[in-house]
Amino acid sequence: MTDSVGAATPPTAQASGPTSGRAGSRRLRGAGNYLALIPFHAYVGVFLILPTLVVAVGAFTTAKGAFTLDNVSRLFTDDTLVNALTRSIQLAVATAIAGAILGAVLAWAVVRGDPNGLLRQVVIAASGVLAQFGGVMLAFAFLATFGFNGLATLFLRDTLHVDLLTDASWLYSLAGLVVVYTYFQIPLMLIVFLPSLDGLRQEWFDASASLGGSPWSFWRNIGGPILAPAFLGSLLLLFTNAFSAYATAAALISQGSPIITLQIADAMQSEVVLGQENVGKAIALGMILVVSLAMLLYAFIQRRASRWVR
Repeated sequence: MTDSVGAATPPTAQASGPTSGRAGSRRLRGAGNYLALIPFHAYVGVFLILPTLVVAVGAFTTAKGAFTLDNVSRLFTDDTLVNALTRSIQLAVATAIAGAILGAVLAWAVVRGDPNGLLRQVVIAASGVLAQFGGVMLAFAFLATFGFNGLATLFLRDTLHVDLLTDASWLYSLAGLVVVYTYFQIPLMLIVFLPSLDGLRQEWFDASASLGGSPWSFWRNIGGPILAPAFLGSLLLLFTNAFSAYATAAALISQGSPIITLQIADAMQSEVVLGQENVGKAIALGMILVVSLAMLLYAFIQRRASRWVR
């Protein structure tokens, strides 16, 4: 009996050795993966989670650290803040729709060209640059072109004797912000929507045509439903991008603070009414909630869109 047990022992040990070794190597690889994510988690914690917690705590406290709801309640009772939030939403919606439509048309023109052509590469590269061309640079570019003494204004007035842009005050209003914001919304739309257009397969169009379908029926029944989630997701991304923009508006409009991001700057830097920093944090918390809701919808829509983009 002892001999039979002893004879059976070595194969068991031999069989368990490689298995335990593989399990140990998997654990090491898993631990290595977690260690590799430490810099990412540290970045998210320091630059995203921590500021959000500071804003959330400050929104419900006074300057002396006592709990209060006055800061948050002003978002609903202060007419200045309500109007600024309304204008910010209007600005974001208008530029998101304009940028989405024009950007989608431009993306479709790019898709129709040579996929490996120089023009496509140039347009994509330029869109990547122009989508980030905001802030003071973009404001200065529009002021130098369409301002009271801008190149386009002087050319139309002095050379063509046309008073079309003589009154450049529109550039410093909400309408001017819509035009300026749309400038960087269009290339952003091209970048985020182009992969969805590339995901449309020629076989689908050919199959629809072989069954007697017209181009309109293809877009109504196949292409449109497939692209709709990606288009709506891109629209939400553009809305968030415009809703949270600050530097361009600050460079163009220095008085009045017509949008909510400028109201935050006023609350944080006010030299007239002191102690409004926590009101600015309450406004920022409201913006975080709006942006978070938009991003949740964006993530949900992108999951549906990813089923068709491979």
